[in-house]
Amino acid sequence: MWNRLVTVLGTFLVLLGVSLTAHAADNAASGKVKTVASFSVLGDMVKNVGGDRVEVTTLVGPNGDAHVFNPTPADARTLASADIFFVNGLGFEGWMERLENASGFKGALVVTSGGVMPIAMRAEEGHDHGNEADEPDQAEAEDHDAYAGQVSDPHAWQNLFNGKIYVTNIRDALIAVDPDGADVYEANAAKYLAAIDAEDQAVKAAIASLPKARRKIITSHDAFGYFGNAYGLEIIAPEGVSTESEASAQDVAKIIRQIREEKIPAVFLENITDRRLLDQIAKETGAKIGGVLYSDALSDKDGPAPTYLDMFRHNAGALTAALSS
Repeated sequence: MWNRLVTVLGTFLVLLGVSLTAHAADNAASGKVKTVASFSVLGDMVKNVGGDRVEVTTLVGPNGDAHVFNPTPADARTLASADIFFVNGLGFEGWMERLENASGFKGALVVTSGGVMPIAMRAEEGHDHGNEADEPDQAEAEDHDAYAGQVSDPHAWQNLFNGKIYVTNIRDALIAVDPDGADVYEANAAKYLAAIDAEDQAVKAAIASLPKARRKIITSHDAFGYFGNAYGLEIIAPEGVSTESEASAQDVAKIIRQIREEKIPAVFLENITDRRLLDQIAKETGAKIGGVLYSDALSDKDGPAPTYLDMFRHNAGALTAALSS
């Protein structure tokens, strides 16, 4: 239900934004289309599709944690002058409505996950992506009702098939606001979609090469559900632990028992989380630290995952290196 609502809402707001923002067409004619992306993964996608016709500002940058992001007045000013605001949706940007209201944004809001089939995660895992959780809005309430105590996992970009849906939504939104650039956006998107297809096959082959008994890992927080479902890896994240909360002694004890009982070979850090918890777990269980995975944010340009596709190449390489023997 929530996915359908997001799709309808994204489409409606794109059309509404076009009708309300004649300045978008002016920008496309005289300069670049001003776009804002909520976090670094989306920013990279928009750059790939938009090319030289777009100016991209990313709110939560490389190695940034969107879970705890607090928009600033400067962010509001940036958004106020934008033609398009690209967001993930699925409850990922809990701060989005507050920023939008503060900025007076009148452009096109594009929910890039529109059309994705969401997977569910348990609400009691404490994985809250919002900073304003006092009163859920109607959409959030319907989201919870639809899954009977579960919420949609927002990390849909962690499946490259879903990444293609994001790209087509970005392409269509840019064409709607800047129809003169349609040929450019179509060509850029086609090239990018082909590259995503190729990387998808590479990741599948890499994970398939692992012994089945070793396709199981612990990660810092529950961000790899789509990845695990798509590529045949069992991902276990500490229950009750997210980037917004600390693990209790009971949480840690449970994870340690699970690693020992299930003989989980490796635990992986994430670039957006504190490593001390998993260092402790690895020390007490003998499981090795398999390296750093990139989940909710890319690396900086000099790091191992500066782009969306680099993120998958790095993560697949780290996983296969740690789990192959």
